[in-house]
Amino acid sequence: MIPAVNIIAKPIGPVCNLNCTYCFYLEKEKLFGDKETFRMSDEVLETYIRQTIESQAAPTVEFIWQGGEPTLLGVDYFRKVVRLEQKYARGKTIMNAFQTNGVLIDDEWAKFFKENNFLVGVSLDGPEELHNRYRLTKNGQGTFHLVMRGIEFLKKHQVEFNTLTSVQRENAYHALEVYRFLKKEGSPYMQFIPIVERISEQPYEAGLNLLPPYAKASVSVTDWSVEPKQYGIFLSEIFDEWVRNDVGKYFIQIFDVALEAWYGMQPSICIFRETCGEALAIEHNGDLYSCDHYVFPENKLGNIMKVPLEKLVTSEQQIKFGNDKRDTLPKYCRECEYRFICNGGCPKDRIIKTPDGEDGLNYLCEGYKYFFGHIDLYMRFMANELRNQRPPANVMAWAREKDRGFPSLKVKPNDPCPCGSGKKYKQCCGRNLKR
Repeated sequence: MIPAVNIIAKPIGPVCNLNCTYCFYLEKEKLFGDKETFRMSDEVLETYIRQTIESQAAPTVEFIWQGGEPTLLGVDYFRKVVRLEQKYARGKTIMNAFQTNGVLIDDEWAKFFKENNFLVGVSLDGPEELHNRYRLTKNGQGTFHLVMRGIEFLKKHQVEFNTLTSVQRENAYHALEVYRFLKKEGSPYMQFIPIVERISEQPYEAGLNLLPPYAKASVSVTDWSVEPKQYGIFLSEIFDEWVRNDVGKYFIQIFDVALEAWYGMQPSICIFRETCGEALAIEHNGDLYSCDHYVFPENKLGNIMKVPLEKLVTSEQQIKFGNDKRDTLPKYCRECEYRFICNGGCPKDRIIKTPDGEDGLNYLCEGYKYFFGHIDLYMRFMANELRNQRPPANVMAWAREKDRGFPSLKVKPNDPCPCGSGKKYKQCCGRNLKR
């Protein structure tokens, strides 16, 4: 038996009905033959579902369906998925998460999601102009209205959904516009995923152009990748509005994970954990890879039709892959005050050098430091509320009081600042107040 792992299943492989500029997965078709049928067969599907349920000790097993674009397989394919899950459940609770571009969602899909309690994630990069910058159809047309139509079907059938927003070069400069739009459209759960990709001057192995961090080819960061500091500014601007008005109303993944870390817990998402290796990817043909972002020939663990899933997940290759995140962390990161939350970030983004010339610094380091420094006092307050069994949402009133210089406390200029920074009041929250 293995502990709970997250395996992103790609039953249609990299096939998609869109041609998003920044998509790193479309080119994975090159890993397979020209005559490849990109559809997980009934045999592979049943084997995957059975082995996943049987191999996990946890009472709840979650399946994550992605692509490519999984709706291209049709609703009946996922009705079959549910039947197989029920066949092998044996008393365990089965959960399903479904990531989609939303374009093909209609009444039938939405009704199916509702009846089977699927959590649906929809890719949405903000208002029309920002969304359509990179999220395009095969003939280069914007997809905004198609996605919004799909979301309306989800709302009609009261399907629980969240939004996944790719933070790229363009929308990173419009944080509040993006955030307020997502709130207006009724997204209670939001993920803001930074786009960072390296492109090679010469094709990599199997003809791939977007490369892993360990590739030695001549590469450059793509012009659609988010700028490091701007990612931190983007998150901070949203945080400032959220922490004063929206705590407990809207849930933003990176804010929740940050609170876990400030509370003393291990961050729950892989990019911020000390080690990784618990978020794998399975292709349509049964090939299992170390990670969704490491679908490269050298990161293939094997095929579940030949080697049991449990054996592949616990293989030396996968254990080393997960431990390398910790073991290759540069000294600069090991000594960083934010290591407890960051742990060097996602290994795929460790593509630059530290100030002292060591390899392996995260491309987003500057942005992460900006953001973590910005939220520190608020996170300390919320963590303290949790420890004292009080709601973290109390931070909203505290933040507004802080903005006014804590008038109810009648603080003197040389008193310690009530915000907990360790500075004198006149050098901190009282610095910019009119006397």
